[in-house]
Amino acid sequence: MAPPARSHPNAEAADPLAALTAMAPTIAALAARGEVRRYRKGMLLIQEGDQGDTLYIVLEGKLRAFSEGDNGRAITYGIYGVGEFIGEMSLDGGPRSASVETLEATTCAVITRATLARHIAEEPAFAFELLAKVIRRARAATVSAKQLALNDVYGRLKLLLESSAVPQPDGSLWVAERLTHQQMAHQLGCSREMVSRVMKDLQAGGHATVQGKGLLLKGRLPMRW
Repeated sequence: MAPPARSHPNAEAADPLAALTAMAPTIAALAARGEVRRYRKGMLLIQEGDQGDTLYIVLEGKLRAFSEGDNGRAITYGIYGVGEFIGEMSLDGGPRSASVETLEATTCAVITRATLARHIAEEPAFAFELLAKVIRRARAATVSAKQLALNDVYGRLKLLLESSAVPQPDGSLWVAERLTHQQMAHQLGCSREMVSRVMKDLQAGGHATVQGKGLLLKGRLPMRW
């Protein structure tokens, strides 16, 4: 007689919905109502201007929301990981306000407007969580617009690096996940060449050091460069 099957020790970790439940139970409850879909890296999930009524909840991977001009220049509005959702801006029936692509292999729970409406009817407190998320993103968009209008490229780069850094006991700042120069350019609304030039100067001046996949800042960057 064959021995009883043994569960894999990482079975729960391999279930993205289980992992999300432990991290964000209210989001996981909505995700459980959706259809789980897997996407390869570089797929366009949402095209700006299209009509759509679906919400994407990230179970694994990362998504980027962006717009691209006729000249090929792009600006990134945000990068979203596990537990975050995107696509809520079109739930009013209007066109998509941004394009969304996968930055790596990504798994999402896809929620239709009808499914979201049923969930809110049964869990009305979730409506406040959704509203809070929309408000935070509107506030972030306002800050981004202010930065673009009032700061030069260096000023925007300084804010980007310092806002994503974790202070260390010795006064340095650690950026655990270093963006590529192209990714930074998309977020800053400038060219990759400009970012490369500024980063090269910061490293030459001893203000920034690349360490593996991260970036170590000696401290707060100079106000002007």
